[in-house]
Amino acid sequence: MKRRVVVTGLGVVTSLGRAIDTFWDRLVNGASGVGPITLFDVTGFRVQFGGEVPWQGESEGIANPKELRRLDRFTQFAMASAIDAVRDSGIDFATEEPYRCGVAIGSGIGGLSEFEAQHERLLTKGIDKVSPFTIPKLMVNSASGHVSSLYGIKGPNFAVATACASAGNAIGEALRVIRSGDADVMITGGSEAALTPMGLAGFQNMRALSFRTEAPQAASRPFDRDRDGFVLAEGAGVVVLEEYEHARRRGARIHGELRGYGASGDAGHITQPDEEGRGAARAMRMALEDAELAPDAVDYINAHGTSTPLGDKAETVAMKHVFAAHAPRLVISSTKSQLGHTLGASGGIELVACALSLGRGVIAPTINLDNPDPDCDLDYTPNVAREARVRVAMSNSFGFGGHNASLVLARV
Repeated sequence: MKRRVVVTGLGVVTSLGRAIDTFWDRLVNGASGVGPITLFDVTGFRVQFGGEVPWQGESEGIANPKELRRLDRFTQFAMASAIDAVRDSGIDFATEEPYRCGVAIGSGIGGLSEFEAQHERLLTKGIDKVSPFTIPKLMVNSASGHVSSLYGIKGPNFAVATACASAGNAIGEALRVIRSGDADVMITGGSEAALTPMGLAGFQNMRALSFRTEAPQAASRPFDRDRDGFVLAEGAGVVVLEEYEHARRRGARIHGELRGYGASGDAGHITQPDEEGRGAARAMRMALEDAELAPDAVDYINAHGTSTPLGDKAETVAMKHVFAAHAPRLVISSTKSQLGHTLGASGGIELVACALSLGRGVIAPTINLDNPDPDCDLDYTPNVAREARVRVAMSNSFGFGGHNASLVLARV
């Protein structure tokens, strides 16, 4: 028999805020976290907007000023969301067996801002002026390493880098760690801070981003006929996973049971999805099989829904393949319409959204869905949140490289 795994803690850092209640209230009320970029000078960029996190650094309570300077922005986000998730879970790691607890935090890119800053120092000031903290700050596993050190956690500790599927894969692999008996508790999710000059220029020049500069808050419009690309954003989403009996013994509040995980690869174009959605469909089917649930058990899907012309259409095709006659009855939404696309963090933030939908009986809308695409003809909760009894939710994450991850979360 599989060991049951439940979610007991939630934490996010997003363009809509950090506190869970603030994040959720703004999400269900259709607010947008997209706006002008202030992190750096965008003169000369064709895209000058994104989903920027309102971040105070030293006042966020994650480290003292000296330690903070040794953390890239993406690691700061990961630590903040982990701290909030642990606090929400009520777990005290001082009383836990450290080798029975672990960390798995994904990131698509890692410390890009540190890479850029130190590369500039190398070119302008010379070899000896490159910081000795460069590698520890930019490495993708920096987030998981710092979180494990923060809590003295000595069990399985790893990072996942599968582009926009990073957090989804990290959470799924953490699920497997607990099921296998290698740990009882895992802090897991994803973090990203790629809203930098190089990040923006790279995505802009490959024409992956929306160029809707005249109306930034209307730029992310998943499944809309007039979508023209995603909005680059930053943030983090972290959850605490626990073996069910472990959570019950300590009287933890349970947000939902992580029932299923599926992962697959497209083995095709490095940035474009399979037009028939075969890899995405495979991941969803695997997640349902792992959850031991029929397709018609799913009430809600938090779609990958990035607002790209090819991606949204391919995901729609994939959902129709998997859910068949049940597909028109699904309630679907894309929270990226409000947050922008947080790349490797998105699966963590979106699993938190799914957990909140289960617990609060509301599905966040897909904003800016004003002119539905005839090729995207399912129920995407256009523009207005909807009250609904959500018993089973699915979260989809699909990344460059052909990486696909799906998670199934259910009421307990």
